[in-house]
Amino acid sequence: MSYSEALAARIRSALETHAGLSERRMFGGIAFMMRGNMCCGVVGDDLMLRVGPERFDEALARSGARPMDFTGRPMKGMVYVEARAVATDAKLRDWVEVAVGFVRSLPAKGG
Repeated sequence: MSYSEALAARIRSALETHAGLSERRMFGGIAFMMRGNMCCGVVGDDLMLRVGPERFDEALARSGARPMDFTGRPMKGMVYVEARAVATDAKLRDWVEVAVGFVRSLPAKGG
């Protein structure tokens, strides 16, 4: 599966001030890892975010968001956000920071 390289480049820009970043092919797209934990990514044309269980319902209430249903079973704490909902850099950064906030609460993973 291919993914939006343009959206991936915009995410890189939104994350450039954060330390401990890496990238990994995942879910047929690309994932951005922070201190070894999956933070966000791109699957097709959608933004994929790890928002955590506490902010899951809040994230789903926002326009353009839906549960991440990659395997036929929604993944609690993970959402897809459609491209139109992150059309501006400000909207994209707002969404990405939700994921960054959650991932910062997790312990770093090795290697």
